[in-house]
Amino acid sequence: MNISRRNLLAMSGATAALIASAKLQAAEKAAAATGLKDAYKDDFLIGAALSVSIIKQQDPKLVALINKDFNSVTPENCQKWGEIRNEDGSWKWQDSDAIVDFAGKHKLHMVGHTLGWHSQIPESVFKNKDGSYISKDALVKKQQEHITTLVDRYKGKIHAWDVVNEAVGDDNKMRDSHWYKIMGDDFLVNAFNLAHETDPNAHLMYNDYNNERKDKRQATVDMIKRLQKRSVPIHGLGMQAHIGLGTNMQDFEDSILAYSALGLKVHLTELDIDVLPSVWNLPVAEISTRFEYKPERDPYIKGLPKEIDEQLAKAYESLFKILIKHKEKIERVTFWGVSDDASWLNGFPIPGRTNYPLLFDRKQEPKSAYFRLLDLKK
Repeated sequence: MNISRRNLLAMSGATAALIASAKLQAAEKAAAATGLKDAYKDDFLIGAALSVSIIKQQDPKLVALINKDFNSVTPENCQKWGEIRNEDGSWKWQDSDAIVDFAGKHKLHMVGHTLGWHSQIPESVFKNKDGSYISKDALVKKQQEHITTLVDRYKGKIHAWDVVNEAVGDDNKMRDSHWYKIMGDDFLVNAFNLAHETDPNAHLMYNDYNNERKDKRQATVDMIKRLQKRSVPIHGLGMQAHIGLGTNMQDFEDSILAYSALGLKVHLTELDIDVLPSVWNLPVAEISTRFEYKPERDPYIKGLPKEIDEQLAKAYESLFKILIKHKEKIERVTFWGVSDDASWLNGFPIPGRTNYPLLFDRKQEPKSAYFRLLDLKK
């Protein structure tokens, strides 16, 4: 059979194109096979918050996703006072035990959340039947019993604790919580000392939202310095990082430098990026915040537009470039949820909306932002 030189060149060109295409597909497949935890193994831990429903359902696809992409887990709710204890003070261990067992089974770094918080805790912890406050001594005893019991149960299984959550208010002063009204700074001092005495090997953190912003950052630094003067065993600083598409990521770099200068390891503890329109100077994470549902506040019911998906990918990329730059100061980056369908932002601060703040969509498939973060590590 006679084959002209032109045909030979065309065939070789087609073959080269096929080879190039096959190489590209192989590269994409290899990238997909490399999860986030492996891509960032030399930088910091990659975590996810898990709900009780995820642990109970044990969906094979979701469990495989967690094992592929994450090496740290945090319980969303089941260890908070109002969830792990009954009104009479007795303990409800089932859900908390289940997530700790899950972490142990899959060899995941485990974060406990949280030992001291102003929300999701009964008023009866702080008040007498007539509505008056109990004494400081009485609250000190309750705090001691709660923290020592919880930390001791999981000693050696929970590697790090959010010891105190959100003690600085939105006015950049100490939050006027029941804890603080009764105990003052001793609320924090006692909490960290009790946790450390119960499990000396646990990594202990202070955790808050909006503390990447300049004013709240300074209030937090001032608070940490007060605690350090009292020799409080605080090892890490958690920035929740509930942020939006318009967030100034430079704030995170400034905060990483400020907090690490105090000798603390920095954690991003509850990362998500809200893509929905905001007209109330959000995002915040004060869970009592609520606004009325209106259709114009829920524009992406039928799916996330391509241009918004790209904005989300760029926002995550911008943030992670900063984190990689300062990786020696960063201990962990945890996303608040695994996939969009289960994100708390579908119900906060407006119930019933359709949000897309995470790296995986409603079918647990990776979004553009996911691949953008992998590309940073190629």
